[in-house]
Amino acid sequence: MTQLWKNQSFTIAHADDGKFEGAGLRPFFEYRELGVSAATKGAYGAHVIRAVPGMEGPGTWHSHDLDFQMVYVTKGWVVFEYEGQEGQGGGEHLLREGSSVLQPPGIKHREVRHSDDMELIEIISPASFDTKDETAP
Repeated sequence: MTQLWKNQSFTIAHADDGKFEGAGLRPFFEYRELGVSAATKGAYGAHVIRAVPGMEGPGTWHSHDLDFQMVYVTKGWVVFEYEGQEGQGGGEHLLREGSSVLQPPGIKHREVRHSDDMELIEIISPASFDTKDETAP
């Protein structure tokens, strides 16, 4: 049988097998890896992020050095603010269950607040990337 997959391997992640860890970008979130990074040799990453109940984010402005970042909210809500993306609350945008956002590479943004039950899926490329602190726009 000929191998048809280019630089990827087959992987499945089940919720009951996964473990959330606090060792992520933000201490007020927990992360559960979905196996995409290993299966794509780091070309892509995907994880579930959930809020740590009772913890709030400091709302610091930052940007990411990556090629692709998409967020899809599966539970609760989260408010992000984006530079130059005016909405009803200025640059703040409420994402609730079923909402998604494509964050272009390098866009300045911050997490403003979230519900205690917030959970989302984030898909990124590459799986590892640098985050830069930014000044408020």
